Amino acid sequence: QPQLVESGGGLVQPGGSLRLSCVASGFTFSAYALNWYRQAPGKGRELVAAITSSADNTIYADSVKGRFTISRDNAGSTAYLEMNSLKSGNTAVYDCDVGRVARGQGTQVTVSS
Repeated sequence: QPQLVESGGGLVQPGGSLRLSCVASGFTFSAYALNWYRQAPGKGRELVAAITSSADNTIYADSVKGRFTISRDNAGSTAYLEMNSLKSGNTAVYDCDVGRVARGQGTQVTVSS
């Protein structure tokens, strides 16, 4: 059964950093591009960053460019989202997916003083 499990969320002060992890199981992780999404309260799901299967290309939402970094470790079937200079507007549930194959349950990120 294909599965993605996120971790690393929590409460952080504005300007702080968090590193989210997305661990895959039940499918060939290295064969799929991976996306990180977020959904803030009262808003729709938004693509934050994406990475190709071989990690040779990445894309970012304009609002996070220069602050967030997506990466992956295919040998460990894990993807990461490094988030720096966090703002209150980054508060959301963050989840990862590999298209229709699997989607994680999400991890809550709260940026507040």
